[in-house]
Amino acid sequence: MHTIKLISWNVNGIRAVHRKGAFDYLLETKPDIACIQETKAHPEQLEPPLNQLDGYHVYFSSAERKGYSGVALYSKFAPLKVETGFGIDKFDSEGRTLIAEYNDFILFNIYFPNGKQSKERLQYKMDFYDTFLNYVKPLKDAGKHLVICGDVNTAHKEIDLSHPKANEKTSGFLPEEREWIDKLLAAGFIDALREYHQEPELYTWWDVRTGARARNIGWRIDYFYISDHTRDRLNNAAIHPEVMGSDHCPISIELETTVQG
Repeated sequence: MHTIKLISWNVNGIRAVHRKGAFDYLLETKPDIACIQETKAHPEQLEPPLNQLDGYHVYFSSAERKGYSGVALYSKFAPLKVETGFGIDKFDSEGRTLIAEYNDFILFNIYFPNGKQSKERLQYKMDFYDTFLNYVKPLKDAGKHLVICGDVNTAHKEIDLSHPKANEKTSGFLPEEREWIDKLLAAGFIDALREYHQEPELYTWWDVRTGARARNIGWRIDYFYISDHTRDRLNNAAIHPEVMGSDHCPISIELETTVQG
C-alpha cells in the first residue's frame, strides 16, 4: 500500500482558469489524480497542458452542447478502463460523468446538475441523482471500493452553508435534494471531509456577483464520498479555499492504495 492524493475541482471553465494562471495549482501540487468539473470545452478545443499533461493520462467527457458542462480526469496511473456515462443518453449527452476503474477502487468524477433554472431542471437533477445511486449501490454492495467526487450542487446540512434559513426554498438546499444525500450515506457511503473536520464555515463555492468569497459567505457543495468499507484507507480530507481562479475551490483526500503507475 502507498498513499495517493486526489483532488476534485469545479473550475468553471478550464480555459478561463488556465488564462488566470490558476491551472498552475495542479501543475505545482502534482496530485496523483485530479478530477475536474465544468470544463466547458471539448478536448480538441484545448492545447497542452490542458489536453496533454506530462506524466498524466488524460480523459474527457464533454457535452454535446459546446461551452457547457464537461468533466476531465488527469491520472498518473492508467485506469483499467474509463467510461463516460451511465448508458442513458439524456444524462450522458451533457458530459457529466467519468468512471475510472483502477485495480483496487473505482473513481466517479461527477458534475451533478444544477436545479435552479426551472422545475424541469430540478426534476432532471433528481432523476440524475436517482440514476447515479442506482448505478453505484450494486457496486458498493458487491464489495467494490468506491471513491465519488465532484460538484454535487447541494449543501447537505445547515452547517454546510452560510444562510440556511434564507435558502430553504432554493434549489441546492431543498428538502428533497438534502434527503438524497441522506439516502446516499444510508446506502453505505461516507462524507470524507466530515471524518476529519466537524467545524462550520467550511465552504467550497461562493457567489461571485456579491463578492461573497471575501466574507466567506458560501456553500459546501463539492464532496468526496467513499464507500464505508474503504474508511480505513482514508488518510486525510481537506478543502483549499486559498486556491483562486474559480467560484469553487479544490477539495482533496489522501487514500491508501495498491494502484501502480
